[in-house]
Amino acid sequence: MHEHAGHTDCECPRTADLDGESAAAASRRAFLRTSAILGAGVGAASVGLLGAAPALAASAGRSDDPYDQTTMTPAASGRWNPDGERAQFTVIVMPDTQYLFDQDRIHPVPLEQSFEYVLSCAQRQGLQDDNVVFLAHLGDVTQNGLAEEYAAATKVFDLLDNERVAYSVLAGNHDVGSSTTDQRGDTPYLDTFNPKRFANSPTWHSASPDGYNNAHIFRAGGREWLLLSLDWRMSAAGFSWANSVIKANPALPVIVTTHDIVYADDSGAAYLDDYGQQLWDGLIKDNDQIFLTLNGHYWPPGSTTLKNSAGNDVFLHITNYQNRYYGGAAMIRAYRFDLDRGTIDVETFSPWISKLITAGEANALAAQEARLTSEVDRFSIALDFDQRFGGFAPVAARPSRPAKDMLVRGTVAYWRFDGLSADGASVAASTVVRDQTGLGNDLVFKTVSGTPASALTWSSAYHPDQPGHGSVAFTGQASPVKGSYFQTVANAPINGNEFEHGYTFEAFFHLPADWNSDQNAWTAILSRWGTAGQAGRSAGNTDPNEPIVTLSLSGDRELQWCVYPLNLDDESTNWGHELPLGAWWHVAVVNDGAITKLYVDGCEVARNPATPANGLVTLNLPWMLGGYEYQGAINQIFYGGIGDVRIVDRALPVSQFMLG
Repeated sequence: MHEHAGHTDCECPRTADLDGESAAAASRRAFLRTSAILGAGVGAASVGLLGAAPALAASAGRSDDPYDQTTMTPAASGRWNPDGERAQFTVIVMPDTQYLFDQDRIHPVPLEQSFEYVLSCAQRQGLQDDNVVFLAHLGDVTQNGLAEEYAAATKVFDLLDNERVAYSVLAGNHDVGSSTTDQRGDTPYLDTFNPKRFANSPTWHSASPDGYNNAHIFRAGGREWLLLSLDWRMSAAGFSWANSVIKANPALPVIVTTHDIVYADDSGAAYLDDYGQQLWDGLIKDNDQIFLTLNGHYWPPGSTTLKNSAGNDVFLHITNYQNRYYGGAAMIRAYRFDLDRGTIDVETFSPWISKLITAGEANALAAQEARLTSEVDRFSIALDFDQRFGGFAPVAARPSRPAKDMLVRGTVAYWRFDGLSADGASVAASTVVRDQTGLGNDLVFKTVSGTPASALTWSSAYHPDQPGHGSVAFTGQASPVKGSYFQTVANAPINGNEFEHGYTFEAFFHLPADWNSDQNAWTAILSRWGTAGQAGRSAGNTDPNEPIVTLSLSGDRELQWCVYPLNLDDESTNWGHELPLGAWWHVAVVNDGAITKLYVDGCEVARNPATPANGLVTLNLPWMLGGYEYQGAINQIFYGGIGDVRIVDRALPVSQFMLG
């Protein structure tokens, strides 16, 4: 166990409040605060008497001082309506706000502005900080746990209740007796933040019998998530309750929020403290659903990643800014989940100070705190969500789809490789892959002399959205040329098809991690026998020895559709972008009779030519799958996997691609 390097908000003896300050002195202090000459906390120690009503500050005529406002009735600026299906969403975390609610030192405006920020996200469609789905307070709402402090704080939280915002609050050691557990009974905290208050929340799930531990279930990214909001010190009954909630929701990812789990040193490295170790052993370690824990209490902020009993990562974060200017200025931390990118982007900022800057009212200390950008305050977490949650909520594999369902109007050829042989078996020389359309565009086995039989094998691997659950693994090489491939039979109708009314060529393919540009550049997924010179093409960039149609991969793993149309004496080329290795991809090339567009995974690429291109030149020679000719001979053979391939004699919309 490390020595506690961080600082904690432990309860300490209070000094007596000063009670003889003159009006002139008070005015001077207000001036110094606004001018940033007086340091944080100095003015907060001598404003009035214990228990003085917050309204006294407003009646003293200081409401024009942006650092001393006590308004608690701002107008709501947005309706709470998050998108539960969108793959990008935000969970807001708010740590210790205790110095804003400290006896008669009441400063609710920073908290109001943080809540207004959350509400306003509903009106900023499409922005990065849009789609806030939940707000979690990490405890120590108040400094002393007094009824009059909660009387001020509850009015601010009413902003969230009035708009039915999904949020949670938990008790920190300053909210309740630090030596007590969740069995302490009634407190001003529980009078304010009790199950009855949260019952109307759209995410409310349940509370422990004592009322101090809560569970919320929110929808985001097309799935449900469980957030546990746990007391400062759980009893055995509290631990039992928390474990039972997780057990009752076995497929939900879980975020644990509480006041105290880890503390951090000045480098940002975090460690479990004594109670954090109890939480780890009694709740977190053996519940694989828990992937993220968030706590306040200590400062500075920091994080650590621990392995649970299942061998998976759990991210444990401490965030607290009460030690900074203006008690942390109701600083919030945004956890921006992006399921598409597999990341959680974390950012820390104060909406109140940002608003002061916009209004030209930020003093020198405030201006430094608007947005925190150190590596412990702004960072990203890489997380493969499907893999991390696969142990308790595996993503169901998409079932195979019958070949007949893929035969859309105009399909002239459809090849698939599932069920043809055992995984890893070599493709026999006598193999015929039938065209599923029944039109006779069958594929036969071809090989380069001296190629071993294992160069072309059947595989059970496939793209997750592929209709057929199988593929063929090619192991071609360039120097010397070795490998096996397929080509259409000599009398296949497709050999003479010019596609003058348009076309859609689709293929699923895999690029292995050991794909090498020296050996595998310019390998073709699909190609047509016959050269540009044989077809009489000679203009512009024409290489007379290159094939008249090819869908290939450059040395930079860029897809290239290079063809000779009927209406041009020159080539027409569409380019993709560099594709990562070790992944399955879908490519589609669509021509509407004039314009050709290339798509990767259903997404249109940039380098599509605007010059009209109609049809495809043919010499009535076969098509190749995995082969590429140059100067009339096999020059290169594909390296990787090829799955379902479909050719249609018209332009298809993206919605009708085989991905759909």
